[in-house]
Amino acid sequence: MKLDKIVVAPDSFKGSLSASEVVSLCSEAIRDIFPETEIVDLPLADGGEGTVDVLKNSFGGHLVNLEVEGPLGEKVLARYLLSEDGMEAVMEMAQASGLCLLSPEERDPLLASTYGVGEMIMDAVDRGCRKIFMGIGGSATNDGGMGMLRALGFRFFDKDGKELQGRGMDLEKVVRIDSSDINRGIRGVEFVVACDVDNPLVGERGASFVFAPQKGADHGMVLRLDRGMRNFAEVIKRELGMDVGLMPGAGAAGGLGGAFAAFLGGRLRSGIDMVLDAVGFDEKIKGADLILTGEGSIDRQSLMGKVLSGVLKRAKNQNVPLVAVSGQVKDSEELNMAGFAAVFPIENGPVSLETAMSKPYASTNLKRTIRQILLLLKNTK
Repeated sequence: MKLDKIVVAPDSFKGSLSASEVVSLCSEAIRDIFPETEIVDLPLADGGEGTVDVLKNSFGGHLVNLEVEGPLGEKVLARYLLSEDGMEAVMEMAQASGLCLLSPEERDPLLASTYGVGEMIMDAVDRGCRKIFMGIGGSATNDGGMGMLRALGFRFFDKDGKELQGRGMDLEKVVRIDSSDINRGIRGVEFVVACDVDNPLVGERGASFVFAPQKGADHGMVLRLDRGMRNFAEVIKRELGMDVGLMPGAGAAGGLGGAFAAFLGGRLRSGIDMVLDAVGFDEKIKGADLILTGEGSIDRQSLMGKVLSGVLKRAKNQNVPLVAVSGQVKDSEELNMAGFAAVFPIENGPVSLETAMSKPYASTNLKRTIRQILLLLKNTK
């Protein structure tokens, strides 16, 4: 089989290889087997960690580094991408309030706050920015976005008139919102919010029940956080006239999606669709004979708004075969039925998770697997 054009469009193998590293390894394997083939390199992300790096080439501009408040109040160094004219910015909330900033022992969604996200926003606004693309994947927080909003000048009070700090534990205490002190520069700023889930703010599919456990919440904390989210949603409805409790995507990043929609007029978009549009994916895959994609772990959840689901949809629209590779693969038959031509695990034997995720080991296995896939295709008539 002759392959004139191959598109390499993976997510990162989180904790192991960046999307750009995966692209580089796959491209090396392609050149080994098909040296004359045109290779289109498209590292991807879905609005979470790595989105700024992925969009830098297509967006242009320069990186801004600043010190902000981390999820538990510690100082962290965050960065975002600012356009050359300073009018647009690309940010990841995880830079300031991400789960990656905390050890497993430190995780506590009752205490964690998105305040640092608001500090990033204000830094860009102070520079004259009028449009912000915000990826909200990978959060350590479940504060309904109150921390971020406090950094922008919103104030929240309990029944005794005491101002709240805007952490997860404060959700159940909020009775009043004061917007009289919000920074004037924030008015008129356009927010496009990339979220990779459609979960509502409250309920069994809401922010607390679905995501808080991975952020350190036990069952009792989950119940408390969901009660708090319900209270916060009621206060928002009463004072702002907007019902975000069951809004799809409002539960993303511990309620940050709902905060952007209700307080800042943010538009919630599929993270992967936003990235695919930004890199010109549809145009770049035209005429391709094959698309290679992948991520650290593939299963049926990969079909639910993640990178692979977005790539699959676009590949099917143009009838381009899509092959995926991953550290581990589950639900392969379901993935085949959804439209993947094939899915392959890169592991070649039992090893510890630490070994499997080490960069040298994963790199060797990934490149070997891609070579074997391509050799099969090369020798198929």
